[in-house]
Formats: sequence, structure tokens, C-alpha cells
Amino acid sequence: MHRMKSTLSQLLSVLLLISLLASCNSYQRVLKSDDYDFKREKAKEYYNKGDYFKAIPIFEELIRIGKGRENVEELYYFYAYSHYGQSDYELAAYFFGEFVKNYPRSIRAEEAQFMVAKCYHQQSPKVTLEQTSTERALEYYQLFVNTYPQSERVEEANGFMDELRDKLEDKSYISAKLYFDMRQYRAAATAFKNMLIQFPDTERREEIQYLVTKSYYLLASNSIKSKLKERYEATVENYEALIDNYPESNYLKEAEKFYADALDALEQLKKENIQ
Repeated sequence: MHRMKSTLSQLLSVLLLISLLASCNSYQRVLKSDDYDFKREKAKEYYNKGDYFKAIPIFEELIRIGKGRENVEELYYFYAYSHYGQSDYELAAYFFGEFVKNYPRSIRAEEAQFMVAKCYHQQSPKVTLEQTSTERALEYYQLFVNTYPQSERVEEANGFMDELRDKLEDKSYISAKLYFDMRQYRAAATAFKNMLIQFPDTERREEIQYLVTKSYYLLASNSIKSKLKERYEATVENYEALIDNYPESNYLKEAEKFYADALDALEQLKKENIQ
């Protein structure tokens, strides 16, 4: 019984090898063929089966040969999607972009423009990493919405932009909070203030305004005398902004301490005539 199973396994392995060799030989015949109509059909066949690895070299050859002599729009479209299917999003973004440049009046141009953004979206990394791809995805989704304001894809693009903006906001917050936790209070204050400018509608606005105040207070508390006045004044200014916007702030009790200490310190500096 054991010998029978072993023989059957060997037979299946041989049949698989024969099948693979036949497939390779068949593909080589396609690559070497001078019949470009045949190659076009085979490239589409590979594409439809999701065998993008085989489709890409054939599309490349057909585009190179046909460029300037015949319409290769459809081939270029499939070629860009083949790279997307291979998860090679950088190249896919490039070729979708080239498609839009080369065929701006094509019925596929709208889709290709959307796909440029989607390719960068696919490359958007986790929030703790550098977010260049996220920023580029946002840029290209916005370009798509501006270019095709009546498109059925606008709602989807807007949804993706909201998602990506949330990610960039999270990234900004994590970076600023890291400065704060590392006691780099000057950098933290600047990063938090920039976050308020970049994301004016953030739900964290109250917390961030409080952290700006606290950053300036802790910065002043660890400063040389020549920097005290400027930094305690910044503490007072940001406390007042916090209370103006959030008179019942959850951070009121602690923020009032910063404010009172800052006023006392400024009064003492005034007595000492320290500018």
C-alpha cells in the first residue's frame, strides 16, 4: 500500500512537471511569434486569467511596436492594470498617469486618473511611518475630484480623502506627542501649533491647545533667564486661547496652575527688571 502511494505521488509529480514544461514551451512560442494579432489575444487571455507576469512582457512589446503606427490605447490600459495586479503600485501609478497624458479624451481617462490616486493610496503605510505616499494619494484624489466633479467616483474619492486626512492627523499628533514625551518642549509646542493650522477641524483641538500651553510652561520652567519672559508670555497667551474656546475645558484645573505660575514668574521678572 505504501509503495502504491509512493508510485502515485511520483507519477503526479512527473505529470505536473510535464504540464509546466508544456506551459513554458507554449509561452515561449507566444513570445517568439511574429503574429501580433495572436500575441494581442494571448496577452489579453493571460490578463483575464490574472497571469500578469506573462501578460506584461507581451503588452510591452506590442506597445513599443505599435506606438505611432496604430492605436495602442487599449493595450496601454491593460498594461497599467497588469502592474496594478502585480501589486507594483509605483509603476502602475506611473503608467496610469502616462495613459491620462497620452489619451486625455479617452473614455478610460477618468478611470485612469482615479487609479493614479488609488495606486498611491495602496502604498500608504501604517501611521507611524513616513507618509509621502499618503500625501500624494490625497493630492491625486483632489485632482480627480477637481477634474471630474460630476463623476460617480467623486463620493468614493471624498471618502478616501477623509480617511487619509485622518491618518495624516494621527501621524502629526503622534510626532508632536513624541517630542513632548521626550521633553523637547519647544519642538512639541511648534508641532502642536502647526497641527492646529493644518487640521483646524480636528476633534483633538481642545487637548492640543492645552498641550501647547503645557509645552510652553514646561519649556519656560527649564529655560535660562533671558528666555523666561518670552516663554511665560506664550504660556499666558495660549492659556487664554484655551479658555476663550473652551471655558469649561476638562484641562481647566491644571491649565489654571500654569497660568497662575506664569503670571507670578512674569511679575517677578518685572521686579528684577529682566526683559
